[in-house]
Amino acid sequence: MAHSRPLVLSYVGSSESRTRSLAGAWGEFSRQRPGGDGPAGTAEHRAGASLRATDAAISVAFVALFIGSVVCPGMHRYDLGYMEFRRDWLRGAGAGRKGIKVLFTCAGRRVELIQAFGRAAEGLGLRASLQVADCEVNCAAACIADRAHQMPLITSGQYITALLDLVRGEKIDLLIPLIDSELVILSEARDQFAREGCGVIISSPEVVRTCRDKLSTFEFLTRHQIDTPQTWTPEQLLRRDRHQYPYFLKPRFGSASRGNFILKSQGDMEAFVPRVPDAIIQEFVEGVEHTLDVYTGYDGVPRCVVPRERIEVRGGEVTKARTVRHEGIIQTGMRVVEALGACMGLITIQLILSPDGRIRVIEVNPRFGGGVPLAIHAGADFPRWLLMEWLGQQPTIRPDHFKDGVLMLRYHQSFFK
Repeated sequence: MAHSRPLVLSYVGSSESRTRSLAGAWGEFSRQRPGGDGPAGTAEHRAGASLRATDAAISVAFVALFIGSVVCPGMHRYDLGYMEFRRDWLRGAGAGRKGIKVLFTCAGRRVELIQAFGRAAEGLGLRASLQVADCEVNCAAACIADRAHQMPLITSGQYITALLDLVRGEKIDLLIPLIDSELVILSEARDQFAREGCGVIISSPEVVRTCRDKLSTFEFLTRHQIDTPQTWTPEQLLRRDRHQYPYFLKPRFGSASRGNFILKSQGDMEAFVPRVPDAIIQEFVEGVEHTLDVYTGYDGVPRCVVPRERIEVRGGEVTKARTVRHEGIIQTGMRVVEALGACMGLITIQLILSPDGRIRVIEVNPRFGGGVPLAIHAGADFPRWLLMEWLGQQPTIRPDHFKDGVLMLRYHQSFFK
């Protein structure tokens, strides 16, 4: 069968990796292309001839790309649009490299995650420059980073421009966003960063928008027959003749448990709903809350799910948790990510395991969660896997690639300047 999708190629790369990356791209194409050959006059023979002619044209394109990269150095990636390779361009982008620069945005207090990337890079023999960006110059993450950069506010209108300038100046390879409020604009700008040779570890804009809007998340989960608490807008709920208190109130675009309230009566509803912007109201679900870290690499395929039982939470962030090997919860995490589709990196899912055994998904966040150091310590070394794939290596990953029953107890630690 002849190719029906057009070939789109562009190469951006340093002289150090130019030949290696183009050779890798050609090898990837050669492995993925469909075959086609057979006796003369058959459909298979005609398809094979068409493929051979296509291969010849593509060979010329690769030679032209190589020559162009010599004439126009300073670029740092290739895109292979054929067979949807564009979304997967980061896999193998660092093949042969000895160093990497990673930027963590809105880094805040995410010290343990940055340290985990440092250990992973060291274990792979990579010289890592781990840099942080935050609107607050005095943040904990800046105390352990190789370089720290102050950024304008996300809402300033200058955030993406400032980040692009930083990425360009520092020659950043990977950018890892860490809070919800920056995800939409970064996902929409990921092609701009890619043109600078920087891969943003973020899912597609469609996935991010679905997850960021909790009403859209409910509609998405319901559409894919994934169990989730019933959700209403205040206007929809007030039209009901009867109410079954309690309900759970939260902001439609909220995060970190800010603005969350339990409504036990009509009086609570009248008192709290006006205080929450863009409020949604959910069926209140009793049970044990779990957070799932789902690894999807650079191709969006869920390969590992680590459930963490949330034992204690303060200010929206887990302070005491335990890994739990529960096959039903693991499969639920797989289903959610498979339904979302165009994911990248890590997807964090929150759900409640009710006393009757129902698994009810309540939130999905397409980023590294605050409690992810527990999953990493338990054996799911997400930073190592991401760096291995960037280097072109294939990590061996099981769906339950973690130790069961590992307990995390967190405490405050201080830096002094």
